[in-house]
Amino acid sequence: MLKELLEKIQTLSRTQTPFDVSRFNDPVAEKTLWTPAKGGGANFKTHNLVKVDYSRIEFRSSVGAKLFYLIFLLVGLGVMIGVSVSKISDGTFGFNWETFLMLTFGSIFAGVGGGLLYYGSAPVVFDKKAGYFWKGRKSPREVFNKSSIKHLAKLEDVHAIQLISEFVWGNKSSYHSYEINLVLKDASRINVIDHGNIKSIRENAETLSAFLDKPVWYAV
Repeated sequence: MLKELLEKIQTLSRTQTPFDVSRFNDPVAEKTLWTPAKGGGANFKTHNLVKVDYSRIEFRSSVGAKLFYLIFLLVGLGVMIGVSVSKISDGTFGFNWETFLMLTFGSIFAGVGGGLLYYGSAPVVFDKKAGYFWKGRKSPREVFNKSSIKHLAKLEDVHAIQLISEFVWGNKSSYHSYEINLVLKDASRINVIDHGNIKSIRENAETLSAFLDKPVWYAV
C-alpha cells in the first residue's frame, strides 16, 4: 500500500501546476509543453558553463558529478579486485557461486560507473561557427550522418530558452530539479541540462540568452 501511495505521489509530482503562458506573448509558447522534458534529475550541480571562445560555450560535468560517477566505478573495481586477490591468495579461486555472484556484483557497479562517467562527462556544446547545438564528443562536422547525433539542433532553429522545475520523490529523499530546455521554432524541445542548483541554472539560462540572443521563458 505504501508503495502504491508513493507511486501516486510521484505521478502527481510530474504534473506541473498550470500557469498562464500568455505572459510570454508568443504563439510558440502556447504550443510548447510545460512538463519536464527529462524525468528525474540530480539534487546537486552536475554541470558548469564554460566559455571556450567568443563563438563557443560548453556545459562540462562538474567535479561533484565526476566524483559521484567514480564512486560507482571504484566500488565495482574494488569488489572485483578484492574478491580475486582473496580467492587467489587462499587457493580457492575458481568457478563457484560465491565468486560468480561477487564478481557479477562488482562488474555491474563498474559498468554503471563507467557508463555514467563516459556519457555524463560528454560536453554539451553551443558553437556559432558550426551553427549547431549538440551533446557529445563529436561535432556535426565530424559525422557522416548528422541524424546519428541524438541531441542536435541548428542554432538558427532555436526560438527560446525554457526554464522549468520538477519535484522528484525518492525512497530516501525528495528534491527539486531544474531544467534548461531549448524550444525550437516548431515548439519541440531539447533538454540541455537538468540539476538541483537553481542559482546556477538561472545564471546559465541568462548566459545562454545573451549568447544566442533568445529570450528565457521562466516557469519557476
